Amino acid sequence: MKLIKTCIIAATAAVIATNAFAADIFVIGGKPDDPFWSRVKKGAEDAGKVAEAQGGSVTWLGPQNYDNLGPDAAELIRQAIDQGADAIVGPDWVPEAMDPAFEAVVAAGIPLVIYNAGGIEAADRLGAMNYVGAVDYKSGYAGGEYLGKAGHKNGACVNTLPGAANIEAFCSGFNDGLAAAGGTGSVLQLPATAFGDATAVAQAVRAHLLQNPDIDAMFAIGDGDTNATVSGIQQAGKQGQVHVCGMNFNDSILANIQQGTQACAIDQQGYQQGFFAVSILNNHVMYGTTIPTREILTGPGVVDASNVDLVIAGVEAGAR
Repeated sequence: MKLIKTCIIAATAAVIATNAFAADIFVIGGKPDDPFWSRVKKGAEDAGKVAEAQGGSVTWLGPQNYDNLGPDAAELIRQAIDQGADAIVGPDWVPEAMDPAFEAVVAAGIPLVIYNAGGIEAADRLGAMNYVGAVDYKSGYAGGEYLGKAGHKNGACVNTLPGAANIEAFCSGFNDGLAAAGGTGSVLQLPATAFGDATAVAQAVRAHLLQNPDIDAMFAIGDGDTNATVSGIQQAGKQGQVHVCGMNFNDSILANIQQGTQACAIDQQGYQQGFFAVSILNNHVMYGTTIPTREILTGPGVVDASNVDLVIAGVEAGAR
């Protein structure tokens, strides 16, 4: 009996100790209805199941829209601090607006992981533990290089979030990747209100192609905008003449690649971004562990006709 009581006391003490170090992690991310960010959110929440089992939690904070992205995201970071976050995950979308808020996180002694946007440069500049995600410039570069090697010479990157550092990097990378293969790139810049507005993006693409008939390649910065870009190309009567690559993918994009109406998609594996970032911070708060590999890359990967069937199988299995 004495042995049983001793075991019960030890187990109770272990639970109390675990709860004492439970991690309440706040994750700053995109809009709730943004298809890409819904996958990031799922990854964060799946990693959060471990935190919850240990007495912690994962709270997702996202803006209602992207019209005032930098200041709105900075306010969400400050909300996380005010609500007693033990650790914070966030993308450095607009450094000039968001960096002061991230600096406040570090000044408060709250562990920070930058993910999705900003790269290891932002993590180092801000004093974050690590960066998890793709390198935005390299993602755009992969798209430009792919289309350039396929023989396309004149490309345009459709930017529907002007001022966002990661989106500017996508377009810069695309133009450089195309140039490295002998082509020339430019940017079709639209107001932020066009992001996610399929009609506005398609009409802008149609008009741009009719005004610039030499364009034979386009790059879009998200799956919704990619679908709209494909639609705009069709409306301009340029299907088969203007080839598209875009960031991320959904079911319709995979179908487009299968059918040949889209050349490729650049995969940055959003689920992994949310999952790894939360896991790293939860383990750090709970056990003091760190990851010696700094800059954990989740992309870019190219999805095209050569591997699209395998990717679709992964989606059906719930792994992509």
